Amino acid sequence: MLVSLKEIMEIAEERNIAVGSFNTPNLESLMAVIGAAEELDVPVIIQFAQCHEPWIPLSVIGPIMVDHAKKAAVPVCVHLDHGETLEYLQQALDLGFTGIMYDGSVLPYEENLANSKKAVEMAASYHCGVEAELGSMGKRESGAGDGSGEEDDTKIYTDPVLAKEFVEATGIDALACSFGTTHGIYLTKPRLDFDVVKNVRTETGDIPVVMHGGSGVSKEDFQTGIKAGVRKINYFTYMDKSGGNAAADYLAGLQPEEPKFYSSVVMAATEAMKENVKDAMRTFALMD
Repeated sequence: MLVSLKEIMEIAEERNIAVGSFNTPNLESLMAVIGAAEELDVPVIIQFAQCHEPWIPLSVIGPIMVDHAKKAAVPVCVHLDHGETLEYLQQALDLGFTGIMYDGSVLPYEENLANSKKAVEMAASYHCGVEAELGSMGKRESGAGDGSGEEDDTKIYTDPVLAKEFVEATGIDALACSFGTTHGIYLTKPRLDFDVVKNVRTETGDIPVVMHGGSGVSKEDFQTGIKAGVRKINYFTYMDKSGGNAAADYLAGLQPEEPKFYSSVVMAATEAMKENVKDAMRTFALMD
């Protein structure tokens, strides 16, 4: 069942849970995520980040994502993650996406605000919700870093008072906040400030808060964040890693003379991603 970002955030708010938002830049990850959501009977967001365009074009995977969402037995929002230009957001809208994120977090505040407002205006006639970002997690969506393991001092935590102004001026449906998480693999234990989440919710009149950099956060910290007001959690790196590890384990288990079939490797990776996603979904939905 295809639903908008606003509608799926309303479900999360009513249930006091977070909805998992999983990048699905290939058919295998798409099938793993929707299959997991249907087995657990939970709403889900499938998304595609602009930085994944070199892996597969949005024009190819986007229509497949929308088609699978329509046929799913659970509510599914099809979301553009980290759209960096208004032109790319328009492409997602034209493909039938029901959520778009404009990421102007590295821009000056006024430019981020102006472009986020334009994104809301663009989405209005498409039954599509809008997420924007205020603050910075340092590393970009690709998770690129210097590999030193040092804390990223380019992070800028979200200012709750500024968030109130930003939300009121733009009319967005969800706000990605910086409160200590990081994209990609965690090299050091994250220092999370859940007061940022609570204060953003208070100042803005309970805007749904989005956690980016969700992979690698502990179950306890996830659930503390959800109780503070996080309603959407982006999750990809550890899901992707689980698929890669399963593929490697499958190949390592073969005898040297045994044939190595790509389809068998894919099946092993898909099943591993599905199980990893189910674990995350149970945590986000406060099932355990």
